[in-house]
Amino acid sequence: MSDGVEWGVHVCVLLAGLPEDAALPAGKLAEYHGVPAAYLAKHLQALAGAGVLQTVKGARGGYRLARPAAQITVLDVVEAIDGDESAFRCGEIRRRGPMAMPAREYTKPCGIHQAFMRADEAWRSELALSTIADLLVGVLSDVPRPTLEKGARWLQESAR
Repeated sequence: MSDGVEWGVHVCVLLAGLPEDAALPAGKLAEYHGVPAAYLAKHLQALAGAGVLQTVKGARGGYRLARPAAQITVLDVVEAIDGDESAFRCGEIRRRGPMAMPAREYTKPCGIHQAFMRADEAWRSELALSTIADLLVGVLSDVPRPTLEKGARWLQESAR
């Protein structure tokens, strides 16, 4: 999983705390998370292209969630940034070496391939159960009060 996925989830959680009509520019989102603006902008565009974020033009421009946080899953963010392909790449190594046989002899995936596919399916199923709204609730309950207050002041000054 890329750094962009972590950044994207954090951005979505932050945006979930904004009023519906507010937005944050890419530069402010990068500043808040202490990440390179150009790299984050690429991921923000991917999230917008996938319908997770909405771009807002004009003086009050920036990004906001494209739909309610309870309707955006962590899997939505992962797939918007890293795609929907499995992290496992089968190289059909069993077709090499002294035991190699022609491809037609291998009619189904091997047990190793199957194990990785089951793990990927379980991982994706779990991510599909967690929404951005769920994560926001967790963040708000886990972060110390002074940090929340500091973050709220920053959001008030930065949101458009």
